[in-house]
Amino acid sequence: MPSHDIATLVDLEALYAEPGAASLAKEVDYLHPHYRAFVEASPFCLLSTLNDHGGDCSPRGDAPGFVQVLDDRTLLLPDRRGNNRIDSLRNILADSRVGLLFLVPGVNETLRVSGTATVSTDPDLIARCMMQDKAPTTVLVIRIHSVFFQCARALLRSRLWLADAQVPREALPSTGTMLAALSQNAIDGAAYDRELPERVRTTLY
Repeated sequence: MPSHDIATLVDLEALYAEPGAASLAKEVDYLHPHYRAFVEASPFCLLSTLNDHGGDCSPRGDAPGFVQVLDDRTLLLPDRRGNNRIDSLRNILADSRVGLLFLVPGVNETLRVSGTATVSTDPDLIARCMMQDKAPTTVLVIRIHSVFFQCARALLRSRLWLADAQVPREALPSTGTMLAALSQNAIDGAAYDRELPERVRTTLY
């Protein structure tokens, strides 16, 4: 059987047209004021990191502007309370390269940032990232290497922001159902689902 896998850059580029002028002009190595507006309006981003098994991607969210602009080449991303797996932080200690994808509700363009990150406990940076009188355990200091906006096609195709595209939560397995199955019922799924709303409410920050 012939292989249909693309193995060389030459073969890959032969399949695609040259990028247009706009696709190249939009990429810069600093946070332009227009791009800063996206960061400050965003309540949600995806953080990508690398590990020995491949890539990893983790959601991050809070009030708009939770990712703070320290200067036009540096972002601060607080690490809020979570499941304590600290996968992303472990990855960054081993490989500092990161990517961020910022989303703004109702806006179909997204913002892509790539750079390197360090995990910091600097008291001044921690203090900047307080929320409801709670401090993050650590802050990621992200040094920007590349920034550009992604056009609207992906979100338009996905209809992400449209109300009639929303999926009822009950249409998918609950968190307790998944945990019970994956733990071979060592975790009580019904109890987990019952206790989850209050646990999330009291441990959000």
